[in-house]
Parts: sequence; C-alpha cells; structure tokens
Amino acid sequence: MPERDLQYLTELAAQLRVDSVRAAAEAGSGHPTSSMSAADLMAVLFACHLRYDFEHPGNPANDHLIFSKGHASPLLYALLKAAGAIDDKELLTFRKRGSRLEGHPTPRLPWVDVATGSLGQGLPVGVGVAMAGRLERLPYRVWVLCGDSELAEGSIWEAAEHAGSEGLANLTAIVDVNRLGQRGPTRHGWDTGAYARRFGAFGWHTIEIDGHDPGQIDYALGDARNTRRRPTVILAKTRKGEGALEVENREGAHGKPLKEPDKAVEELGGYREARVEVHEPDEAPAPYRFEGGPMSLPAYEVGDKVATRAAFGEALAALGAARGDVVALDGEVADSTKAEAFAKEFPERFFEMYIAEQQLVAAAVGLQVRGWVPYAATFAAFLTRAYDFIRMAGVSRASIRLVGSHAGVSIGEDGPSQMGLEDLAMLRAVYGSTVLYPCDANQAAALTAEMADIDGVSYLRTTRGSTPVIYPPGERFPVGGSRVLRQSHEDRATIVAAGVTVHEALAAADELRDAGVPVGVIDLYSVKPVDIAALAEAATTTGNLITVEDHRMEGGLGDAVMDAVSELGPRVVKLAVTGLPASATPEEQLALARIDRHAIADAVKRLL
Repeated sequence: MPERDLQYLTELAAQLRVDSVRAAAEAGSGHPTSSMSAADLMAVLFACHLRYDFEHPGNPANDHLIFSKGHASPLLYALLKAAGAIDDKELLTFRKRGSRLEGHPTPRLPWVDVATGSLGQGLPVGVGVAMAGRLERLPYRVWVLCGDSELAEGSIWEAAEHAGSEGLANLTAIVDVNRLGQRGPTRHGWDTGAYARRFGAFGWHTIEIDGHDPGQIDYALGDARNTRRRPTVILAKTRKGEGALEVENREGAHGKPLKEPDKAVEELGGYREARVEVHEPDEAPAPYRFEGGPMSLPAYEVGDKVATRAAFGEALAALGAARGDVVALDGEVADSTKAEAFAKEFPERFFEMYIAEQQLVAAAVGLQVRGWVPYAATFAAFLTRAYDFIRMAGVSRASIRLVGSHAGVSIGEDGPSQMGLEDLAMLRAVYGSTVLYPCDANQAAALTAEMADIDGVSYLRTTRGSTPVIYPPGERFPVGGSRVLRQSHEDRATIVAAGVTVHEALAAADELRDAGVPVGVIDLYSVKPVDIAALAEAATTTGNLITVEDHRMEGGLGDAVMDAVSELGPRVVKLAVTGLPASATPEEQLALARIDRHAIADAVKRLL
C-alpha cells in the first residue's frame, strides 16, 4: 500500500477515535475505549473495501455492516459522520433524548439493519443476512464487527458452525481482540491463536493480524473478499483505548467517558473533518424472487379431528405456493412442527437450522432484513432458549413469525421438559408482538396466512394432539378478534379460553346448561392484542369471567383478560397450570392441572 494511503488511513482512524471521545464526553457516558480499539479496522474497511450507497440505504446491492459489539456505537456514529451521512452537530447528540444516535445502535438509523448491544447476536444475524444473499443471488458481502468478550457466548458458536457448514463465503467476522472486557481481561486475552483454532474447527478461513497496522488490515479484508466456499474471520490484536495515555490498555476504563477528553484529543492529533469516500456497489440485478400464485388454503370438515400443528404445516405450504417471498426455518423438528410440508414443496426456501434455537431466530431476523417473510418453527418450550433474540427482534422492529408446537400439558406423556408453559407470557412481553392461539385446524390455517402480513414479532401456538374442527373452511380470523361460541341473555358467567381449552370450555358449558346454569364461551384466539370490546361486553353483562388456559398462571391468557377488563370490575377466576406436571395421558394431564371440562364446571359453580 502506498505511503500516502497509509498516512490517510492512519489519520482517518485518529479522527474516528477523536470523535468517539468527543461524543462520549458530550453525553457523559458511553464506550469510547471499545470504539478506539477498532478504529483502524473500520477506517480501512470504509475507505477500501465496503461497498455502500449512503444516499440509498435500501439499495439491494449494498454490503451489510453489523456492529455485533454494539456498545462501540460511538465508532459507528463517527464513521457515519466521516462518510457524510450525519454531521458533527448530530454526532454530539449521542445518547440524548430524541437523538437517533442511541447508546447502542437501532434501525432508527436507516443505515443500521438490526439493534445490537446484547452481545453474541450480531454474528448469528449476519449469518441470516448472508443466507439471504445466496437466496437472492446477489454479490453483496456481510461484515460483522465482534468483540473478543462476546466470543464467550454460545450463540457465536452456533453461528460459526452454521456458517462454516453452509460455506457462507460472503460473510466476514472482524474480531476486535483488545484483551479487556468490562471487569478485566477476557478468557484468552491476546491469544488470537486460541480463537483461530476454534473458528478453524468450524471450517472458517482464519487470519491473525495486528489490528493497528493498516497494511495488514487491508490485506486481510482483501483476502476475505477473495476467499471462496467458506466464511472468513479476521482476528485483530488491538489495544483498548488506543492512542490516549489515560485509558490505553488499562483496566477499569470500560463503559466510561474519558476524565480528560481534551487532553486525549490533543494526544490523538486534534479535531479533524476528513471525509471518507465509501465505494458505491456495482450495479447488480434485482434480488431473485420466487414466483407466486393463487392462495388455496387447506380446508377441513366440521367434526373432523385434526391437530393445529398439522394445519399449520399444510397452510404454510399453501402460503409458499402463493407467495414467493415466504421462507421457512426449523430446529430439526420439522416432522413434529409439520414444517416438513413446506420443506418438501420448496426445498430451496427451507432452512434446517438444527438444534440451535438462537441461530434459528437470528437467521429469521437476518432474512427479514432483506425483505423475506420468515416462519421459524420449533417446540414452544425450546423458544425459551432464544428469548433474548426474540426480545432484541422486538427492539429491531423486525418482522418474524415464530411457531411453537407441543405447547402445554396436553402433549401428554413426554413430561414437563417438553411442555411449553411459559411461551404466552414470554411472547406477550415482547415489544410490538402479536400472539395467536388457534383451537381448530381451519382457524390455524387462516391465522398462518394472516401472519404473513403482520409487522413485528408474531407467534402462533399450536397443539400436538388432534382437536375437533368447529369452524367451517374459509372463515377469517382477524388479529385482535375473538369468537363468541356460546351466548344468551340468561348467561351467569362467561368462560374465556383459547386453543385446546376451547373444547373443554364448550363441553363444560353444555354440562352447566344441563344443570340449569347457562354460561357464555369466548374463543380468545388472539391473545395479544385481545378483543377488548367482546371481553368488556361479557364483563358487564355477566359480571363473572372464568379464564382457562394450558399455560402457567402468570402472564398468559388470564392476565391478558385481566388487563383488558380490570377497570370494569368483574369477578375473574383464572384456571391455569400451577403444579409441576409429570408423565400422563393428555386427558389425565388436563384433569390433573384442573383445566379440563369438569374443573371448569366446578369453578363456575363455586363462583356462583
């Protein structure tokens, strides 16, 4: 590399450090030292290798840069300033109320794909974006800046294995090995070889460099761009707080502005206003999309018994035929979730993610970055492993569709390790989420199709066993709605149920009617948002509500109903799973949990 270019890159990196120090000083908080260590890496990437049109962030040919070490946001914002995307005035709004420059990056900035800052997430999401590149047949690259501390996260190694086994050559991880974590040294310190052996074992091309040498950085990034058939990891030895004597390679400086920022700026050569001309991508063809056709959802006869998980699988395959942008992912349980129906029809759009639920959700997030409509399925219980990814998908305002099968005690003999009993509470708590729980096959099919156009994180809860079909084919079930299945002017209470307990509620209502106690029944298939109007009417007319759910007492359907009607003052009795289940038949499980038809009828009688 010519001396002139080396000098320019050194100056640009110094400017990035200066601006990181200034932004954190103005905010009175932030992570300038974590930004300073990676400044040379990002200066060379932006000046020499990144292909990005900042005026058109939606250009499908743009590369993708993900700051997995999201706490280094001052560096990202300093880069945006150097590229002309923001100005110095906005840079100094860092972390202030109303600013787009948040403490950790979010898609509030049009150049940011996903929210980061919960460590160990950027690389798994980058895997999903790289998978999309293959699907779209486009040459863009995915660059992920990682910190060495986050390499302790298991999700990093789920990503490493998947990217290595799939040979995602369009993916490059740049690891800022600065040796120091939040409270002291990292596990391997500056031993880049330790990390290289681990990534190499997963099939990655590994490069170890001095992360403050622009020539070595340039060579490594070029080598990554030219590597075929496998992803690349660049392991860069750096010094935290590089360039400022107060903090350089010193413990105890993490996550704090410098005490003497002006002195550090002087040490770094003073304020600069250099610009970096990021190369725009070459013209590329439009992203490849698969053809669609007419929608023909499966139809089931009233009175038949069909599992809602089976209806989901058949509906997903029908949706795939109608929409070429729909993709499916599964956690090696497609024969149980029934996502295998989609896999058989559209193998190019189906992704087997194996038993790696964090990567499963992260890949869905990455695919939606590129405009795909992902459905990710596994057992409801196993989504708990990926909850932080689901939470962060909400922060990213990502539109992903999660499907949890084998929910509740009604799965029967498998026992409590397989029973999703916390999933409704978990998903209800996610920002902007939608939670749906169908009770029959036609409802499940309709809601599967409905989810395709829902923004944000949506969740469909399906049942293992077969349940009676009670709705005719072709009916619509809008999000936020419900169905009143029993109602009369003489009703003395209303039973509110969803999923498998709808059928128990109907049987209980029949038993109570025969005993001279008329009650209403509401199928609250939309658990979030709920049908406030229907619940309010039931609360004011009967004054007594009994909620029943195959889920824990805390945070599920009962709490959703309470949230909706608490100001109206009805009496509410919640029936839910309170004990620790063991193996038993589905019917025995419902009875033991006191959520079957007889328990419901008894609860109504006690209430009245």
